[in-house]
Order: sequence, then C-alpha cells, then structure tokens
Amino acid sequence: MKIWGNNPKVFGVYNKQNPIDKIQKNNIVSSGKDEYKISEQAKEYQIVMKALAKIPDIREDKVKEISAKIESGEYRVEAEDISDKIIRMLINEKE
Repeated sequence: MKIWGNNPKVFGVYNKQNPIDKIQKNNIVSSGKDEYKISEQAKEYQIVMKALAKIPDIREDKVKEISAKIESGEYRVEAEDISDKIIRMLINEKE
C-alpha cells in the first residue's frame, strides 16, 4: 500500500512508540479461610438420614411371623385382596 502526501495522522500511528506498562507484583497474600454454613433444614435432614440409616431394610420380626404362619399353614391370602392390590398398583403407575 502506498500513501502519497503528508498524512501526519497515519505516520503518527506507525511511528509512535507506546510504552507498555509493566506488571507490578504485589507481595500481598490473602489468608482468608473458606467457610460454610449449614441451614437448619439441612441439619434436620442430616439427623433424619442418620436415623433412617439405623433402621434395618428388612423387618425381621414381620418376616419371622409370616414365615411361621406359612410353615404352620395358617397364612392365607384372599384372591380378592391380591387383585385389589394389583389394580391399585397399576392405577398409581399411570399417575
């Protein structure tokens, strides 16, 4: 590209030396500690979860009771009760 004539603005841009600011180092070290706060709701949730963890998944007393009834022949389930339970379960799946 050729530039004819005296154009001080153009030459001023290319001939001008811009001083670059040097980065100054600061020897300041932040010693703030990280903090966290647990809400009351979260604390209650933790308490409930600890209590639930202590409860066994299988209620052994119920299992023993029903097992004894099955072995002795006393455990009876009505067909109507089974069908009602299946229908309720299917209705709940659709919702």
